[in-house]
Amino acid sequence: MELELKPLNLPSDNERPIVIAGPCSAETEEQVMETARQLAKLGCHIFRAGVWKPRTKPGGFEGNGEVALPWMQEVKKETGMLTATEVATPEHVEIALKYGIDVLWVGARTTANPFAMQALADSLKGVDVPVFVKNPVNPDLELWIGAMERINQAGIKRLAAIHRGFSSYDKKIYRNMPMWQIPIELRRRIPELPIICDPSHIGGRRELIAPLCQQAMDLGFDGLIVESHCSPDNAWSDAKQQVTPDVLDYILLSLIHI
Repeated sequence: MELELKPLNLPSDNERPIVIAGPCSAETEEQVMETARQLAKLGCHIFRAGVWKPRTKPGGFEGNGEVALPWMQEVKKETGMLTATEVATPEHVEIALKYGIDVLWVGARTTANPFAMQALADSLKGVDVPVFVKNPVNPDLELWIGAMERINQAGIKRLAAIHRGFSSYDKKIYRNMPMWQIPIELRRRIPELPIICDPSHIGGRRELIAPLCQQAMDLGFDGLIVESHCSPDNAWSDAKQQVTPDVLDYILLSLIHI
């Protein structure tokens, strides 16, 4: 089936890339607000933070949940930035929308489960909100497209794909293998679908963020979703792949647009 799409209509200083930035996790109100203020000062328009964190193993920080959503409201009130967070269940969707979250994204583990995707799609019926769908953890383009079809059939027309790389047993340079041929094939099949690159999860190390951002631009991607933290080394999750707002600003200013 063909996707029925509308423009994302998200704020950006340039036609490309749309930039979504913010910490992996909303840890404390102070950390959220300090990071947001720094990003807003540098011209960021969309602030991301994980409120519910699906971790690989139990025992890690799994997010503050609903407690963190008033902090996101305060970010929007003080800075004017739109807010974005990950949802994995219909309950997450309901709570996020109750607090006025502007953009929702679906994580890689959720995308891999058609039952979970259908439950999310059902919870989004009658809602007009941009939804970004990350690729599944395994390199399965049909599963990725199928997840977006489910969301689209629920009436969500402001839709985008997030390329965050693919799990591999043999980890070498990257945390998740980029396998660029898969998003390229997605673009060939659905040329009007925006594709956002997530260099943080592909690279897994902050020194890889800049070259991955540039590669995404070279391949014609529409946007970037980058993890940025006011004090990355002290982050409660994914510390190694987060950069400060100043470093992110330098990376974005250094990009060559083709």
